[in-house]
Amino acid sequence: MTVWTWLALASAVAVALVAAAEVRRRAATRAAGRRFLRHPTATAGVFILAFFVTTALAAPLVAPYDPAGQLDPVHLQNQPPSTRFPLGTDVYSRDVWSRLVYGARLSLGIGTIAMLVAVTVGAGVGAAAGYFRRGIDAVLMRSVDVGLAMPRMFVLLMAVALWERLPLAVLVLLIGLTGWFGTSRLVRADVLSLREREFVAAARAVGAGPTRVIFRHVLPNAAAPIIVSAAFGIGNVILLEAGLSYLGLGVPSPLPSWGSIIYDGQPYIATAPWTSGFPGLAIALVVLALNAVGDGLRDALDPRKEAT
Repeated sequence: MTVWTWLALASAVAVALVAAAEVRRRAATRAAGRRFLRHPTATAGVFILAFFVTTALAAPLVAPYDPAGQLDPVHLQNQPPSTRFPLGTDVYSRDVWSRLVYGARLSLGIGTIAMLVAVTVGAGVGAAAGYFRRGIDAVLMRSVDVGLAMPRMFVLLMAVALWERLPLAVLVLLIGLTGWFGTSRLVRADVLSLREREFVAAARAVGAGPTRVIFRHVLPNAAAPIIVSAAFGIGNVILLEAGLSYLGLGVPSPLPSWGSIIYDGQPYIATAPWTSGFPGLAIALVVLALNAVGDGLRDALDPRKEAT
């Protein structure tokens, strides 16, 4: 790695530290923020997420090599970690660190976009079911029950089997459209309570239609379960994508997602454990960080703790 690469990596760490400190500073000024800070691992989770996001955004500066570039297939296969290759090389003589950094772009991007799709659909369905109730509620919630009863991985495997070469955009869309069922139930429960509140009755009294009431008055006040669900859901999507890519059914090679990097290195796990171990560690750290942040947000946004 060059001096500039090390400087870029140090800058990514500095940005993550500044981001975590700024979150602490802003959170300390509000009661909900102080509840978030009381969670023992929430701040550490913010730092880890900030580091990986910064590294992914600055991948061309942090990664010293082309993630798909085969440096020397004869002499640099499965090289152990060294000063030149901090995380070693894989069987194709590709730099594992460079692939890990660019893989963060794909894995974090897939998790975020798929979760945005899931949260958008889930919030819309849950709001409609909770606001209109009766027949609409019954139809939508029975559809949710059917969706929850079907194993998500099985549905994705069927789609992959029916579509020989599944484009990445379609894969992300499918992951999002199979992950909104739990969010819809959480939003519906909140909307059932909110629709009876005085500010909703006042909005209806001045002539606001159902769409305006839902999007301007109900959903903004049901943001807490949506935010918490999204924080937990991104980690689940990252694990799901990694599982699909490990089976060779997710992100197509040579695109470097963390799951596909593990897939490429798994035949050599005994002789070159770094090829699969480091991307597995990255997945574990990010998922743990997302769970920590999600737990902290759940404590911060819990209405039963508003007085503390």
